[in-house]
Parts: sequence; C-alpha cells; structure tokens
Amino acid sequence: MSWGTELWDQFDNLEKHTQWGIDILEKYIKFVKERTEIELSYAKQLRNLSKKYQPKKNSKEEEEYKYTSCKAFISTLNEMNDYAGQHEVISENMASQIIVDLARYVQELKQERKSNFHDGRKAQQHIETCWKQLESSKRRFERDCKEADRAQQYFEKMDADINVTKADVEKARQQAQIRHQMAEDSKADYSSILQKFNHEQHEYYHTHIPNIFQKIQEMEERRIVRMGESMKTYAEVDRQVIPIIGKCLDGIVKAAESIDQKNDSQLVIEAYKSGFEPPGDIEFEDYTQPMKRTVSDNSLSNSRGEGKPDLKFGGKSKGKLWPFIKKNKSPKQQKEPLSHRFNEFMTSKPKIHCFRSLKRGLSLKLGATPEDFSNLPPEQRRKKLQQKVDELNKEIQKEMDQRDAITKMKDVYLKNPQMGDPASLDHKLAEVSQNIEKLRLETQKFEAWLAEVEGRLPARNEQARRQSGLYDSQNPPTVNNCAQDRESPDGSYTEEQNQESEVKVLATDFDDEFDDEEPLPAIGTCKALYTFEGQNEGTISVVEGETLYVIEEDKGDGWTRIRRNEDEEGYVPTSYVEVCLDKNAKGAKTYI
Repeated sequence: MSWGTELWDQFDNLEKHTQWGIDILEKYIKFVKERTEIELSYAKQLRNLSKKYQPKKNSKEEEEYKYTSCKAFISTLNEMNDYAGQHEVISENMASQIIVDLARYVQELKQERKSNFHDGRKAQQHIETCWKQLESSKRRFERDCKEADRAQQYFEKMDADINVTKADVEKARQQAQIRHQMAEDSKADYSSILQKFNHEQHEYYHTHIPNIFQKIQEMEERRIVRMGESMKTYAEVDRQVIPIIGKCLDGIVKAAESIDQKNDSQLVIEAYKSGFEPPGDIEFEDYTQPMKRTVSDNSLSNSRGEGKPDLKFGGKSKGKLWPFIKKNKSPKQQKEPLSHRFNEFMTSKPKIHCFRSLKRGLSLKLGATPEDFSNLPPEQRRKKLQQKVDELNKEIQKEMDQRDAITKMKDVYLKNPQMGDPASLDHKLAEVSQNIEKLRLETQKFEAWLAEVEGRLPARNEQARRQSGLYDSQNPPTVNNCAQDRESPDGSYTEEQNQESEVKVLATDFDDEFDDEEPLPAIGTCKALYTFEGQNEGTISVVEGETLYVIEEDKGDGWTRIRRNEDEEGYVPTSYVEVCLDKNAKGAKTYI
C-alpha cells in the first residue's frame, strides 16, 4: 500500500489532505493549551479558596482553631492547597511535554511538507515542459508533411501542364524535394522528442512521483504517530499526579478521623472554666415567729449591730456600708426584709466588693486591662499568667543566648585583637545583662501572681502586693474575702457598665478612708543607679542619679519602697538604687 502507486494522479488531493492533518495537529495543541489554562485557573481558585478560609494570624479566630475539628479543617485547607499544586504540575507538564514539543514539530512538519510538494510541482513542471516540446514537434512534423504533400501535388500538376516551361517544372520539383526533406527532418525530430517524453513520463509516474508521494505518506504517518504519542503523554501527565492527589485526599480523611469530640469538649471547659464554686443553698426564713434582725457572718447587710465590729479599712472606722449595699439615706424609711435584700443580690449583677476590686473596676471602666489579669476568673487568670511566664522565660533564654554569643565574640577579639576591639562589646553586653535582669524581675512578679492563683501561697503576700501596687496597711479578716469578690451567686463573672456612677461614688468614699492615713517615716536615702519606668500600679518612675527617700527597705523580695514627695511614693527594684539607711532612724525621722 503506497500513495505513489495508488494515488499517482491525486497530487492536489494529497496536498489538501496533508494541510488538513497539520490543521488537526494545531487544533489539538490549542485544546491542550486551553486545558493548561483551565488547570492554572482551577489551581488559582483552589489556592484563593484555601487562603480565604485560613485563620488570620494574631486574631481571635486563630485561637478558636485549637479544637480538633478546626484543626482538621485547617489540614483540609492545607491539603487542598497541595491539591491545587498538583493541578499546577499538570499544567506545567502539559505545556512543556506536549505544547512546546508539538509546536516545534508542527513547524518542522510544515517545512517538510513544503519541500516535498515543491519537488512534486517541479517534477510536474518538467513533464509539462516535455509534453509541450512533444506537441510542438508533432505540430511541426504535421505541418511539414502537409506542405510536402502540397508541394508534390503542385509539381505533378506543373509537370502535366504542357503550357508550363521546363524551368518552372524543375523549380516545382526542387521545391517538392525540399518540402519532403523538411518533413523527413520533422519526423525524425518528432520521433526523438517522443522517445524522450515517453522516458521522462515513465520516470515521472514510476519514479519521481512515487518517491515524492512516499515521503509525503511517511510524513503524514509520522504526524499521526506523534499525535497519538501526545495523547498518551496527555493521559500520563494526569496519571502521574494521581498518587499525590490520592495522598492529599488520604490526608483529608486522616484529618477527619483525628477529630476527637471528647477532647474538644475538654478544651471548651479549659477555655471558659471560671474556677468559682456554685452558690450554696438558701437558708429557710421562718416568718411564723417574730424575728429580730441581727447581723451574722452570712448576712448580706453590713449595718452596725450590737456587739459587732465595724468594717474597717486601714484601721479606721467610719461606718462605711459594704459596696454593693445601698445606703438608706432616709431615716424614716422602713428597712427592707432580709429576703428582699437577698433577692436583690441574686437578681442583680455583682458589684465590686472591696477596695482592690474597686480600683480594678475603675481601671476597667477606663478601658485598661490589669497587668495581673485580675479581671479574669481564677482559671482563666491562671492560664494567662502561665502563658505570660512562658513568654518571659523564652525572652530570657533568647537574651541569654545573645549574651553568650557576645561573650564568645569578645573572647575571640581578646585572642585576636586585629579582628575587633573587645571594649566595643562591653556596652552591648551590659545592655543585654540589664535586659535579662528586667525580664527576671518581671518573671518573678508574674510567678508570684501565678503561685497565688494556683494556691501555692495561702494569701497575697507582701511581694505580690508590692508588685501589683496595692498597699494595705492592715488586712482584716473581712477584707480577705475579696478574693472571691467577682463571683455572683450564679457563678457569673460580669461587671455592668450601668453601675459606673455607683462605682465612682464608692471610689470616692474609699479614697476618703485612705486619705486620712499618716505617711510612713523616712529611714534613709537612695540614689538611682539606672532609669526605671514605673508603668505598673504601685511602682514609681525614677531617673538615673536622682536622690529619693527610703521609707521601707527590701524585705527579700527585690523591691524597695521610696518616696519623692508627699504625693509620690512607690516601689522600685532594689538593684536599681543604691540605698543608704539612717542607723539612728527607727521611724522617728519623718519626711519633710
């Protein structure tokens, strides 16, 4: 089966067919190119979808993704991101292995086709030229034969005519001979050209055209094979990523199987557990017998009864009512029954119950968060403090690593002075050491608060009071109950803003209590070695070189209480000041 023998006369149709084959190949290239664009677009949309639902960093949404179901969702998003990457791989491989290859092959195919059909047209033109020569010699031979025949007839006519001279007859005879010779020459020429044409025609139809058509056939068959190979590659490119896509899907299944509903339930408990105890039973009030209102330990009023001590702050008594109990300014107004008071207590939002909570409540009204997280329930406060301690320990470790690196560099400079001046690192080393000291003091402060919350300390000790800036000169048993001052009978933990006016009034009352306290006497002086920014409540800012009065020396907790003037006093780290105590002063030396 050969196009050269079977289609020897179908030159034009073969030309059209081969052009159609190239068009089909180009159409397939365009199809694959559009497929790669679809894959890229699909991968881009998948990536955007995955990115859209990823939790934002440093946001509340990111904290919510600690649950196993949310972690599984994050894993699904990540797997979808990898899944999108495989579609990008499909696009890249199709572009490099099919589109680029076929585009180059099409150019080569067009060039080869052009060359083959150029040779075919050249052979056609040659055989047509030979045919024209044959036709020309044939017509010339025919013309010469006719003229020789007419010359012969004219000679015979002249020879038979008696009226014609002998000279005319001889001239006609010579002319007939000439024409006859010309006919013979044309015949010989026609015969030679005919033989040549037959040879050329045989070569054309049995050699040249079959060879050219055979090349065209091979070219077309190669195109068909190449297109089939490209289709196989098209399928293989998809098949190569199927295992990885399967792994992505397996990852999604594995993430779904890792969901633990019990663990999520436990995380909810850890996230929202307040640490408070549920309210106790309500005592039965018997109205069948006459009652006389008395003040007991579990009474909610704090009116002064007989034989009961007044509520005191700082050793002073002014008959202050407990903050959440409203004063009865009208002396003629009848006192409400205990049950009404208790119902009011149960239905109203909890108020601030002591001076520490009062000050904290006021700071919350101003939008500030207490440094010791005292605005949170105990369990949540413990978690926040533990988190803060861990962060500070990491910062300390980082600073210590930096200090070790600087120390090693300084040793290298000492051994090799040409590399650098060791003294140039002293300032940096001192700065890092100072940062470490500050971080350690900060860590001790938060560890003390954490120890208090965890119950390792029975009560808030002097160090915790100093670090939080609360200075209670006395600690009556009734005030110790303020550790639970934020708990309402139903276990809630809220402070309504609509009680702001009442809080302000209470703050004013308590400030009046503490304004009457006498200042502590100065027991010495101190000089600030470093500048200290007293940003926490209870601390005071000092400037390097400043001289101040010492009113309470360090009791082993790393803090010294100082005073600048009558209105400014607070705690500073002992390591930041140089203390000079007055040996003769035992509380007799007062600040002037």
